[in-house]
Amino acid sequence: MRKNRDNLKSPEQELRIFRVRALLAVVLIFAMTGLLMGRLAYLQVVQHEVYSTRSEKNRVRVEPLPPTRGLIYDRNGVLLAENRPTYNLTLVRERVDDLDATLSLLVDLLELPDEEAEAFRLRSRQRQRPYQPALLMSDLDEDQIARVSVNRHLLPGVEVEAQLLRYYPDAEVMAHALGYVGRINAEEMATLDTGRYAGTHFIGKTGAERFYEEELHGEAGLRKVETNARGRVLRELGRTDPVPGKHLTLTLDTQMQRLAYKLMDGRRGSIVAIAPQTGEILAMVSAPGFDSNQFVTGIDVASYRGLQENLDLPLYNRAIRGHYPPGSTIKPFLALAGLAEGVITPDRTIHDPGFYQLPNDSRRYRNWLRWGHGRVDMERSIAVSNNTYYYTLAHDLGIDRLHDNMSAFGFGQRVGHDVFGESTALMPSRDWKRGRFGQPWYPGETLSVGIGQGYWQVTPLQLATATAVLANRGQWVKPRLASRIGDTPVPARVPETPPDIEIPNDTWWDRIFSGMEKVLSGHEGTARRTGVGLEYRMGGKSGTAQVFSLGMAESRSAEPWA
Repeated sequence: MRKNRDNLKSPEQELRIFRVRALLAVVLIFAMTGLLMGRLAYLQVVQHEVYSTRSEKNRVRVEPLPPTRGLIYDRNGVLLAENRPTYNLTLVRERVDDLDATLSLLVDLLELPDEEAEAFRLRSRQRQRPYQPALLMSDLDEDQIARVSVNRHLLPGVEVEAQLLRYYPDAEVMAHALGYVGRINAEEMATLDTGRYAGTHFIGKTGAERFYEEELHGEAGLRKVETNARGRVLRELGRTDPVPGKHLTLTLDTQMQRLAYKLMDGRRGSIVAIAPQTGEILAMVSAPGFDSNQFVTGIDVASYRGLQENLDLPLYNRAIRGHYPPGSTIKPFLALAGLAEGVITPDRTIHDPGFYQLPNDSRRYRNWLRWGHGRVDMERSIAVSNNTYYYTLAHDLGIDRLHDNMSAFGFGQRVGHDVFGESTALMPSRDWKRGRFGQPWYPGETLSVGIGQGYWQVTPLQLATATAVLANRGQWVKPRLASRIGDTPVPARVPETPPDIEIPNDTWWDRIFSGMEKVLSGHEGTARRTGVGLEYRMGGKSGTAQVFSLGMAESRSAEPWA
């Protein structure tokens, strides 16, 4: 029995077990200590900046102070763009524990439809600087503010901020010329100076708002505040005031702009009025317009789709982007080119039988008056808008000289000084056609250009500018929208102004003007009733680009009343 008890108790085996257990305990202790030390090192070294910032945020917070955007006035001091107080909903992602739950609660509280809720969520994830608020919703009503305020304890990082919001009193009339501001998107955020735009949620998108964004925006400021554990501000510790944007005075005349829009009477088109001596744009209307205030806070999907699908294309700025054949409106410019190139004289006449034929070509290019105008000199060709005269002149000039002379008036170029989004349209040439179509230029195409048709495309702003240069006797003054930036006047002779147009004989200007006066008041003028009984001199030129077929080998351009 004793021998069996000795076999059950083995001091050596117990010692081995003890040593193994002790070793495992030591290894475990060292492993746990290592993990603990590693975690401490990670938190205190690697994550030091994050947690020190969070700790500081519990006590001291630096808040951006967005600048007040500059106001925009017309030439007579009428307010075109103002800032109205409103309440915006913002969110600081770094202060939100569960972003998805917070957004879902906000969507429920604000009763947002599905499409707006999706846009709401996208805005919450828009790129921002750390601890900078993201704009979720603008222009909250009183009911929405109350719902968010009551549930504020469930919405850490969410704030209702009082800010100024852009408003356009004459939104529809001024929409294209003035433009509008909108929320800063992700692409814009990536290129903006984040310090200058700290706390700013809106930026100029189109028109004057976009072109003069830098002047209108101003410089952001900041303030350092002490907060409690709930994030409420206890006191202000320091402040750097923002620098407000400069006010902008435009050359537009509100009454003239309204009148031009009224005259469009719902039709698609554009009216542009320029003061020739100064280049001031007095009116620049594209019809139909749209309510630009919808874009400031973010237009809803249904409304935006309605604008896009509207057959009248209200979002399309016809004044600076619409491409139209100029028609007979360019005949005074061609006449001046013919004089300058020595191809015609003011008193040279042609006989118009009602058509023109190229040498060795049986095709007839018709005048708009089927039986013709008989003997026609330069002034009468302008007054009656004779096509045959300009077929002849265009053929004698050739496309190369025609292109160069018309380019001098700004056709085929951007002519505005501060007009954002302007198109060059098209002044065709031999090289352009070869590059575009890989084909040579044909003489018949020169004839089409000679009456403002064919490949030639202009914008209303280009045509108005060229007419202003003509009225200014060749002196170039680039059209502009801004009259003053702050207290600084915008000079009439802005940089990159094209060279003035010089002709051998200054009396030729008067002969061109005489022809244009006869358009409005002469007994044969195509718009002869317009200028009758006026107490001042007025000239003009009617024109159309409508073409209808007379047969396989004939065409005629129709000349309307202006």
